[in-house]
Amino acid sequence: MNNKHLAVTGTALTLVSPFLAWTWTAAYPGNLTLYGYPGGTQLVVLVCASAAAVLLAAPRLAPAGAVRALRAASLAALGTTWVTVVAVAVDLGGVVNLEPGGWLAAAGTALLAFAAHRLPDDTREPAPPARRLPRWAEVLVITVVFVLAMYVLTYGITTGSPEEFLAFLPAALFGGRALTVSGLGARLTTLTARHRTATAVATLAAALVFPFTQTDGQYTAIADNILVFATVALGLNIVVGLVGLLDLGYVAFLGTGAYTAALVSGSSFSTLDIGPLPFWATALLGMAVSLVAGIVIGAPTLRLHGDYLAIVTLGFGEIFRITVNNLDGSSGPSLTNGPNGINSVPDITVPGFDFGDEHRILGVEFGRFANYYLLLLAVIALVVLLYSRVADSRIGRAWIALREDEKAATAMGIEGFRFKLLAFGMGAGLAGLAGTVMAHLQTNAVPDNYKFADTAPPNSAFLLAAVVLGGMGTVSGPLLGAALLYLIPAKFAFFSKYQMLLFGLALVVMMIYRPEGLIPDRKRQLEFHEEVHDELHDEFHEEAVAP
Repeated sequence: MNNKHLAVTGTALTLVSPFLAWTWTAAYPGNLTLYGYPGGTQLVVLVCASAAAVLLAAPRLAPAGAVRALRAASLAALGTTWVTVVAVAVDLGGVVNLEPGGWLAAAGTALLAFAAHRLPDDTREPAPPARRLPRWAEVLVITVVFVLAMYVLTYGITTGSPEEFLAFLPAALFGGRALTVSGLGARLTTLTARHRTATAVATLAAALVFPFTQTDGQYTAIADNILVFATVALGLNIVVGLVGLLDLGYVAFLGTGAYTAALVSGSSFSTLDIGPLPFWATALLGMAVSLVAGIVIGAPTLRLHGDYLAIVTLGFGEIFRITVNNLDGSSGPSLTNGPNGINSVPDITVPGFDFGDEHRILGVEFGRFANYYLLLLAVIALVVLLYSRVADSRIGRAWIALREDEKAATAMGIEGFRFKLLAFGMGAGLAGLAGTVMAHLQTNAVPDNYKFADTAPPNSAFLLAAVVLGGMGTVSGPLLGAALLYLIPAKFAFFSKYQMLLFGLALVVMMIYRPEGLIPDRKRQLEFHEEVHDELHDEFHEEAVAP
């Protein structure tokens, strides 16, 4: 029996296994006890095995070659299955608790992975060009892909146990690799670049579906915090990704916006006899105060470079936390209530709509967290729009020139200090906007929320990691990085003592195998992977000579 037959056999066994019971008791999360009805991680394994079956049956669907994609799909099925099988044995007290479906899945995925890695590589470089489809068909493809991506993210958010989320991670990571090495990811990138408006609309539509799928606020609250974290990470991406400035105290601008909003919110703990102001005024004030803080801090420090700038910004972040901790009326003026912070920040209200009340939208009951989810979607859409327009403008090109070679950019007439100060202020303002919403969402502003490093985001270390791991200089990279870095600590709370250790190991692995980030900017991809140069050169040449 050759390797392809072995792969087919392994795929068949894996496809059958989700329809058999994997354990005998419902004590393990996901209800893996049923015959004929997949549940929990069995559904994830079924999807991975189905992808492997499609690649085996129709390898031409992978424009860059099917074998590497098949290997990634097999590892996705293998990782998810074996994580579940081991977790069943550990949680329930031995392998005796595995039913035939579990044994069959373990054997089938192992056979599939073994055979897939013995198949000869069929990679085609460069991949053959895609045939142009009618505009409506390309827009439909973009919409379907983004809805599916939102469904995958929703599944990750709504996993009810650490075991299910841990089993989901290999499928998500290796599934993403399968899309990349198959060439389908590159084709999707081409489609989204060709239809940017349709891509933005599809992304927003897919995100709007999420609150309609939730029956309570448990997982919507997680989504709210992810959106806050992602908004701040995107603002930091202006400073780090576009200009190349290492800012280690960025979370202070988030705190500035949050404290500003809390002080004028009408809270009974506010030390200022101001407010409550309308939300639009609070948001503008929070942005303005944070922007001014960014300019005040940036003016004397942005003449520094490299490690010196990083040390100064790290010091500013700590100075902010210590300062608001001391403005308690005892160690300093009475402004922030010190360690107690400003609590009981009321919910946002706009004419005719209180974000703290329940509302019925399209027949679905929207609670407090769902209301804030819609607001945060609007905020992040505004931030993405500003980021995209500025990055493509004359200012954005000046930032990129400074990032690549400041001396050469200065010689060409770009005033480095002025443009860097503009980036610092704009990034601070966007963080302040996110902070104004965060204060109302969390109903408080306390110093402990704005540390350099902690076991849970947002903090400066996690914000910087979200930008670097997601992909500096891109829009979708920091959003993906923020989602992953918020979800993983939230789902693995039982690893609280070892989170920073595991986080450091993950950073090391990423820097070795994917230094340009999960969704890299093309220029940074060229810096780290010279083999991509010829492919991109041919693509740019084709675009240049096209009529």
